[in-house]
Amino acid sequence: MDTTRILQVDAFTDEPLAGNPAGVVPEADGLSDGQMQSIAAEMAVSETAFLRSSETADHRVRYFTPTQEVDLCGHATIGSFAHLHDEGLETGTYTLETNVGELEIELEPDGTVWMTQDTPEIREVDVGYDRVADALGVGQAALEGASDDIPLAVASTGLPFLIVPITYLSDLGSADPDMHAIEDLTEEFDATGIYLFTFDALDRESTLHGRMFAPGAGVPEDPVTGTASGSVSAYLDRFGAFDDDFPDELRLEQGHYVDRPGLVRARVDGSVRVGGRGVSVLDGSLAVPEDDEDEILEA
Repeated sequence: MDTTRILQVDAFTDEPLAGNPAGVVPEADGLSDGQMQSIAAEMAVSETAFLRSSETADHRVRYFTPTQEVDLCGHATIGSFAHLHDEGLETGTYTLETNVGELEIELEPDGTVWMTQDTPEIREVDVGYDRVADALGVGQAALEGASDDIPLAVASTGLPFLIVPITYLSDLGSADPDMHAIEDLTEEFDATGIYLFTFDALDRESTLHGRMFAPGAGVPEDPVTGTASGSVSAYLDRFGAFDDDFPDELRLEQGHYVDRPGLVRARVDGSVRVGGRGVSVLDGSLAVPEDDEDEILEA
């Protein structure tokens, strides 16, 4: 039976067994869609990245959750290039072909990976705070109190997220989400998940603390989310959350409530970029299932 090399890289951290674990298959040319989906299901992390050759860019990548392919994944991209850095990839700027188009990746000497996100798209949504509060298992007043100047909106820099501000860290931490209700909301508003955040962060140097729920994509709660961090950064810029003094760099905490703390760095300067480190914690081989995509199942 054929095997393939596979790694687990913990992204948005430099500490093992923290941050967001991503599967990385560094040589995925020749794997079918069905084989990649089976491997992602076996890895059972939120996303697995499959690196392939590209005719137009330095690298091609496809991303699979345990249940479906997704067009973009921040932490799996960071994890992939952290692995390539470990393998000797030189500092510099690279192009990456994804399902949302070609993106720019910058690799710094210390292993920090910066990922340029897609062009922001932001739209306000007409949904009651009572419904959102019930879906997230939080108090309605805690949502309304945080939303005087920054409304509920769907923001995308590659993947769309319903962005929901909440007042205090205690409100965020006590959320008791109803995954079925969240899935209904995200499906209705064409979003991948809900990003719930507060400016009441743990570290005084951090900009905010967030949690992200995407049960419709097979990810009930994602520890540390690069694409959602890009989306919320564009959202904060769009709605003038910092008046005229937008920070040169945002620091977004996430993962603490699932015991996998991590930090995303984000910059909004014409484009939106998210950055972070990654550490390989598992490196081995996995049996590749037979490619049965062409088989016809008969009753």
